[in-house]
Amino acid sequence: MIKRLQLNEIAVDVVLKNIKNIHLSVHPPAGRVRISAPRRMSLDALRAFAISKLDWIRRQQRKLRDQTRETPREYLNRESHFVWGQRYRLAIEEKDAAPSVELQPQQLVLRVRPGADAAHREAIMAAWYREQLRQAVPPLIERWEPIMGVTVREFSIRRMKTRWGSCTPKTGRIRVNSELAKKPRECLEYLIVHEMVHLLEPTHNARFIALMDRYLPDWRSLKALLNQLPARCEHGHC
Repeated sequence: MIKRLQLNEIAVDVVLKNIKNIHLSVHPPAGRVRISAPRRMSLDALRAFAISKLDWIRRQQRKLRDQTRETPREYLNRESHFVWGQRYRLAIEEKDAAPSVELQPQQLVLRVRPGADAAHREAIMAAWYREQLRQAVPPLIERWEPIMGVTVREFSIRRMKTRWGSCTPKTGRIRVNSELAKKPRECLEYLIVHEMVHLLEPTHNARFIALMDRYLPDWRSLKALLNQLPARCEHGHC
């Protein structure tokens, strides 16, 4: 059950769990604040904790607001699109054939039927990005499973607004944000390792950090790279 604390202009979601330590996080894109805390803690104690962290919360929210946003895409000729961290110019070809997307050295070719509108073009591109991830994720999982001694039972690709990925340790399932196909491949590997470490340690505690340090020593720089890259511009949130 999620409870909410209101600290002036800042709303804080509180989730009480069977954990030992308090975890404070600020999530993109809008800077949603969340505290995961032991069940034994009172809301008054958590309010005091949140107040003590207000300066840090505001700094994190400011960073998210200042983060570069992608301009809304119209899916027109010569529009810029990213694939694995590289910028490509979009080339639209209208043909009376099945829609397709082809990545060429200098451009991204989108073939659509004559008269296809922007929404249809976007749907074709979104499906293509998901397919890139469906091909890229399994080799990473296969690489890291024997190293970590864990098993990913299932993965899925989803469009997410506030997370790059998520994990359900009990089921061995991980979820990947479809936007990651636009980011450098090393960012995808960081995310996969991050979620797989959750199969060993569900929370972001000291053990989790130690495991990340062991398996991916430069994870902090990869996390910073991912969060500094242009974020998707959701309708009404730019």
